Amino acid sequence: MHSAPAPDSCPTCLKPNHLCICEAVQPIDNGVFLLILQHPQEKRENLGTAQIAHLQFANSMVKVGLSWPGLKRILGREVDPKRWGVLYLGPVKDGGAPRPEVAVVDKDGQPLRGSADILDDLEGVIVLDGTWSQAKTLWWRNAWLLKCRRIVLNPQFRSLYGQARKEPRRDSVSTLEAGAFLLSRLEGDQTIMDTALKPFSLLLKKLRTRRPRPTPMQPTPPAGEDAAPAVADGEGGDGA
Repeated sequence: MHSAPAPDSCPTCLKPNHLCICEAVQPIDNGVFLLILQHPQEKRENLGTAQIAHLQFANSMVKVGLSWPGLKRILGREVDPKRWGVLYLGPVKDGGAPRPEVAVVDKDGQPLRGSADILDDLEGVIVLDGTWSQAKTLWWRNAWLLKCRRIVLNPQFRSLYGQARKEPRRDSVSTLEAGAFLLSRLEGDQTIMDTALKPFSLLLKKLRTRRPRPTPMQPTPPAGEDAAPAVADGEGGDGA
């Protein structure tokens, strides 16, 4: 669960009030569940997209922390990890063959035969939210993730982040973009991604707009002295 937002932040999207994106939220009734495991330090990022993804996808959950006992404890019910996928952070060996947009790989990064059937049977997917190093920390601190299907993405688009946030790889995308892209392919509906990214686009637009500066306060005159008049004596006005 998220801790209480800062007083100057929106309680729904958790962004600073001047960056609130709630007006663009359009919840999507996704069939494949989206679980986001967020590194605690990522919560402080104004550019973070985990909460946006949670708002956009009706069947989703965000868990903040470094480690959890297992998927069953997170979801509060029995679960078959083989019917859950996790975005894989390791290297992928494709042997020079064209890479599909979404594929399942083994522990060595080798594409599995029958990936399409595995993807069709998924109940949910897990995305690790944070910087590259933070995501790797989550991967190594939660050994139960190894029981899930390793999924790799090969997106043919550049992240909306652009120059707003430095990423370690050219094909790096935000948590929202990764989740939306994956769900759009698993459910065969491109409109999922188009709709999901609208609040993210609004966030980036607001970030590029200079925040209005507060009007400077007039200094308080020293005790015993009157404040300077708006119009000096004998200048302007209807004096006698």
